[in-house]
Amino acid sequence: MIVMEKILNLLKDNQALRTLDTDKGTIVTNSTSDEAYLIAGSFWHHPRKILIIKNNQYEAFNLYKTLTELVNQVVYFPADESLRVESVAYSYELLGERINALYAMTQDKPMICVCHMHSMTRYVTPVELFKKSIISLKKGDTVDPLELKKKLQSIGYKNAQRVDSPFYYSRRGEVLDVYTIQYEHPVRIEFFDDEIEEISFYDKDSQRRTERKESIDILPATDMMYEDDGLSQVEASIKALKEKTKIKDEFKDELEETYALDIESLKTHDYSPRIYQYLSLFPQTATIIDYASDYTIIAASLASILASYKTYMEENYLYYHELEEIGQMIRGIKLINNPQDILKHPDVDLVRFRENDKQIMFMTQPVMISMANEKVFISQLKDLLTYNRVMIGVDEKRQIDILINLFTDHAIPFTLTSATNKIYDGVNLFLGHLPCGMNFVEEKTVLLTSQELFKVQETKKKYIKYRDATKISDYNELKVGDYVVHDTNGIGQYMGIETLVVDGVHKDYLHIAYKGNDILYVPVEQFQLIRKYSSRDGKPPHIHALGSPKWAKEKARVRQKVDGLADDLINLYAERMKQPGFAFEPDGDLQLEFESEFGYELTPDQAQAVEEIKKDMETPRPMDRLLCGDVGFGKTEVALRACFKAVVSKKQCAFLCPTTILSAQHYRTMQKRFEKFPVNIALLNRFTTTKEKKQILADLKEGNIDLLVGTHRILSKDVEFKDLGLLCIDEEQRFGVRQKEKIKNLRKTIDVLTLTATPIPRTLQMSIMGIRGLSQIETPPLNRLPVQTYVSEKSWALIKQVIERELSRNGQVFYLHNRTENIYETASTLQTLLPNARIGVGHGQMDKNDLEDVMTDFVQKKYDILVCTTIIETGIDIPNANTIIIENADKFGLAQLYQIKGRVGRSERIAYAYLLYTKDRAMTEEAQKRLTAIKEFTQLGSGYKIAMRDLSIRGSGDILGGEQAGFIDQVGFDMYMKILQDAIEEKQGKIKEDETVPSRNVPVDGYIPEDYVESDMEKLELYQRVYKANDLETLKRVEHELTDLYGVLPSQVRNIVVKRRFDILSHDPLIDDVKDSSQGLEIRFSKVFLEDLDGQKFFAYVNHMFKKPQMKYTDGMLTIVSGMEPYYVSASTEFLDSVLKQYYKTHTSS
Repeated sequence: MIVMEKILNLLKDNQALRTLDTDKGTIVTNSTSDEAYLIAGSFWHHPRKILIIKNNQYEAFNLYKTLTELVNQVVYFPADESLRVESVAYSYELLGERINALYAMTQDKPMICVCHMHSMTRYVTPVELFKKSIISLKKGDTVDPLELKKKLQSIGYKNAQRVDSPFYYSRRGEVLDVYTIQYEHPVRIEFFDDEIEEISFYDKDSQRRTERKESIDILPATDMMYEDDGLSQVEASIKALKEKTKIKDEFKDELEETYALDIESLKTHDYSPRIYQYLSLFPQTATIIDYASDYTIIAASLASILASYKTYMEENYLYYHELEEIGQMIRGIKLINNPQDILKHPDVDLVRFRENDKQIMFMTQPVMISMANEKVFISQLKDLLTYNRVMIGVDEKRQIDILINLFTDHAIPFTLTSATNKIYDGVNLFLGHLPCGMNFVEEKTVLLTSQELFKVQETKKKYIKYRDATKISDYNELKVGDYVVHDTNGIGQYMGIETLVVDGVHKDYLHIAYKGNDILYVPVEQFQLIRKYSSRDGKPPHIHALGSPKWAKEKARVRQKVDGLADDLINLYAERMKQPGFAFEPDGDLQLEFESEFGYELTPDQAQAVEEIKKDMETPRPMDRLLCGDVGFGKTEVALRACFKAVVSKKQCAFLCPTTILSAQHYRTMQKRFEKFPVNIALLNRFTTTKEKKQILADLKEGNIDLLVGTHRILSKDVEFKDLGLLCIDEEQRFGVRQKEKIKNLRKTIDVLTLTATPIPRTLQMSIMGIRGLSQIETPPLNRLPVQTYVSEKSWALIKQVIERELSRNGQVFYLHNRTENIYETASTLQTLLPNARIGVGHGQMDKNDLEDVMTDFVQKKYDILVCTTIIETGIDIPNANTIIIENADKFGLAQLYQIKGRVGRSERIAYAYLLYTKDRAMTEEAQKRLTAIKEFTQLGSGYKIAMRDLSIRGSGDILGGEQAGFIDQVGFDMYMKILQDAIEEKQGKIKEDETVPSRNVPVDGYIPEDYVESDMEKLELYQRVYKANDLETLKRVEHELTDLYGVLPSQVRNIVVKRRFDILSHDPLIDDVKDSSQGLEIRFSKVFLEDLDGQKFFAYVNHMFKKPQMKYTDGMLTIVSGMEPYYVSASTEFLDSVLKQYYKTHTSS
């Protein structure tokens, strides 16, 4: 922060700063940046506790973000600006920020806290209660783990099997994991009885310990805590207020039921959003102002805060009335505080307009200067130097070098300064980051930064720690209600594990429902015959009828088509390997300069993808690489680096886009990215005029165009390149058959890079590895602002308020209504609600050009609201659209919801997603789970991983083509991948024999009792572990592991292990066959076994093991029949074990 000291030195005598230092007065500022420099300067000069109150969340966040680039000790206390939203759902992101802020404010240290009117007036946990709710633990403490678990629950933590998100804990034996918001990583506490033996951080992905700690503080997981001794008063108040509330008779029962449930929630500390409304009834209440009792309070400005509060209350009056009428709220409850009650007189008021001489002005002006035009820049700089000193602080040493060369060439005197605080006349050049430039009029000094000079995009403040980038991983588990695919019977629905008694034998079966109420019970040991059904769009499949030939025909047809695909993949690869390609030049200075101009640091995945692509390009054979990554993960930058590499090697590039609007977007990005470099770019799409097209085609043929971006038009016969070296294709799956055929032919001779927005599953990676290059960008960019996600019952009043809030900040709104038949009715309803809004409609049944026109108009801000179906493309970047409302969200799959939500949140503004459901309609349990999971998406927990799997399945279809995608849906992804893998391996001569020992169909009374393992998923896992053991040694190890995990095996489970042991033994080469009969087990030994058998000893042993055995000799082979004695399978297992051991012992020694 040496840079900040330079600014302080500059402002130390500033009248506005000196006034702020006294913590009294009114100061006039021009902008949020002004406020940030003024407050940061005062804080450095006079460190103390400062609370700043802004008018709204947007202004507060911008001030907070700028302050964090100037000083370290800054926290943010936000809240949603809609009571309607807050009452139905709260944002985990905002909650995390608030808890962090409250904790920081209890630490009695100099600090700046930024809040806004809506968060200032919100009720929070009383100060002393918050302090005493912090759990402080250190190594060697004596703590009852059960009491600690109860304490965690009382302060808002939720139990989970695995902790990878804040506000959750998990206890497993002597270990307790907890994720408290102020730490970068979750915490693991290990006990020895009641003593804390170890405390450490651990990695939330690998779950491995990373750093040991001597002590930790666990913060509350809610800001709505209350003392239990106030509950009786609250209950009495609710009862009294309820009696005063006038309500229609039809809603009286609902009111009674609602408040009975709410009181129960209060008693059990279930901190749901509804609980917030009762905080004002407790004896002790608090707001952020109570935490700031010894803080300097700055209002920005008091008049606008009070005006905003008045509007806020007017907006919510109707909402209160609605809730009262339907029995959801009682009259007299106070949800927010009046700012005038809690903020009598701020110490300092920051205003925009000067009203009298007593108000001090912070004399500044914004700077409008850029290096885009060197001549203009030098002229502007000279003008500034006529009256001012100029301070230039830049982010990188490279930028310093550029400026030094520039100033030297134009004879502009400058001084290179470092740690010194002295400011010289003329230009002061130094290395150090500042958020933005400013003209300090009183000081006659102009500050310039990288942001103005080099158009560097400002780094976004990491919103909170738990949104760190997390890589996707496979996530596949079978749950009741999932669709499954049986190898021989086709698609059915898994209904759980059932223990059935068949012929007196207990056994666990997978219950699968088929068409026409048919049921198939599959023995659990045959789990390998079952695969989870997954499709690209998450839609339920058609269930087959048992015994129908349809499944066998479908499977055969898929196999036939997959054979063709496997041939194509292998042949294309072989052809490409034979073709001589162009080896692009290794990176030179120009490439390094181009890459250093990028405003952000590459993520590790981006960097790896760039390296892989360059390696392919520098190899003398045609590249065919697939680049996968979610929207906004940085694929375009990776592709542009490849394009620049091609241009440096004097080759032309083509960038092919599926739609006109996407081609225009890429063209704008390229113009901006290549503006400082000698790259000629042209755009060819349906909006290009005839005259422009003619010129472009001529220039392309002459080699005057380096990079052509466009739609499928660039694949036309009349488009001739002089020397095409690289083709980049964005979303290839969206092109038609003819275009794909042309692309396929190009692939054989030039380097091709294909971009897709969906991830690719690892199973497919393995199949195409070595056939096609694959680079994945799985890590989202750091510091990306999260989308505030809310799940709520549909209400037109809520919709109106949400849209008005977005439009009030000059933003745009996506309104997703996925039913084409009445989409115009929805648009009409919205128009009635919002008569001044400009509303457009886009859906899949529109003409393609009409749809593109609507989207273009939306991008160009000709519409405020776009009512659309899911057909609207996800690749379009519309930074101004930062609210999305999704009707009937419970009807979408997780993957769809994830992609839809990703359409917003692409700018520096906070984005909102509202997932609405209709209360009247019965919602399935699965839909409820989906909505719960979507709320946690920003936490990148298991819901994110499930969605990523669904998306990866869709990505498989994208890569393999439309026809193959249809077959994926037909047989399910996992079955399709098995067929594809088998086909490719067969054609490559890699067919492996199945090493799995099959299960024998013999009667064993084996199953897993409920009191041993309760969860169906755990039962399945236990069966899989047992039946994946293919030798006796592995099976013995698994038996020990199961005993460790679950305790001593009961007889029913031990029988499962015995049965598997029999499977392994009975498939020995010396055993020719085994079958169950009415006389017992018939075990037929091979001819090899009989060659030198000591018959007398053998028959004596048979009679010893079985009470009434039978022996048959046919076709040179001996069959032993065990007899129907109790436990004859167990006896047969022991018999085989002994006989085979003896045989191998004898024959090995001889």
